[in-house]
Amino acid sequence: MINWADIRKQFPVTERVAYLNTAAAGPLARATMDAATAYYRQMTKDADQHWDEWLAQREEVRKQVAQFINAEPDEVALTTNTSAGMNVIIDALEDRGEVISCELEFPVSTITWMHRGIPVHLVQPRNGAVAIEDLRGAMTSKTGVISLSHVQFSNGFRFDLQALSQSKGDHALVINASQSAGVFEIDVKRMKIDALCATGHKWMLSGYGSGFVYLNRELQASSRPRAIGWLSVEDPYAMRNSEIHLRPDAAARTELGCPHFAGMFALGASVRLMNEIGISRIEERALSLNRYLTEHLIENGWRVLSPLGEEQFRSAETLVELGNPAFAVAELARKGIIVTEKPQGIRVATDFFNDEVDVDRLLEALQEMRSP
Repeated sequence: MINWADIRKQFPVTERVAYLNTAAAGPLARATMDAATAYYRQMTKDADQHWDEWLAQREEVRKQVAQFINAEPDEVALTTNTSAGMNVIIDALEDRGEVISCELEFPVSTITWMHRGIPVHLVQPRNGAVAIEDLRGAMTSKTGVISLSHVQFSNGFRFDLQALSQSKGDHALVINASQSAGVFEIDVKRMKIDALCATGHKWMLSGYGSGFVYLNRELQASSRPRAIGWLSVEDPYAMRNSEIHLRPDAAARTELGCPHFAGMFALGASVRLMNEIGISRIEERALSLNRYLTEHLIENGWRVLSPLGEEQFRSAETLVELGNPAFAVAELARKGIIVTEKPQGIRVATDFFNDEVDVDRLLEALQEMRSP
């Protein structure tokens, strides 16, 4: 049995506010903060004397992240954000063909391809959900890539990646996991994902300046990185200026120079915490709180814009229709309740460190705002 109250105590933000905003940026646990600041303490006290130790620690984090998504360590690179990872993916796939995405997408999943001159075709949602048959219907002989977020930032719609992988055919499946990694199980092998990127500052709970990208070995072998750095070669300390022998792993494509150790170590600490809890338990907890939220919202007459008709579409994000979102977010913040403003209303995120009291505070505050 998991003692969620004890886990909640590891997140100091819960002592001050009802933080229902992980979909924008997640808070840090004490252990995650300690992992990042430990590096700065060493750098302050000893300067560069721990370089080899830090490199070894980086490789441990890589292994932990790889295990977290069921990849091999050489298929994972540690990045600073989703955009960095997506551009590494496009480097490997820019000659594959046209891209299919959807109208709900966060732009990093679409405009990055368009910037390279690659056509992107957007499938329209139906009642807030994107049907796999509509994605199949959009495929043509020119299609080479499917680029989608696992969970949509706009309304919380969640793709069934297992079903999606069965319909991808020979197209490359690229997943933006920034709204799902850390709250939903991801198995890149079972789900037949060719490439995936995620930031650490949302559901991975490791702060800005952290993230990761996955490229399967087949994709790495059939492509060449567009950008390299001095650490991208097999023997960087040889300092050769006359020849290039690139490392074959994913890290060589994105970890171009001296690493951002603090972000990497924070990510590693967060992954360790999630592994201790178990990603299946985290998913169950977040969805349980989401159901509690949506059921009470609907009972109280609020309109939920997130697709809830089929349970597999549910995520831990809920879009609630409100007439004056800016006022609502500001008023809720004044009451110590943190959510995100959206054009249609507010977005509420329930993570494993939240509890029913957080949700009740939100419901009560919304009711007060509705009253004359």
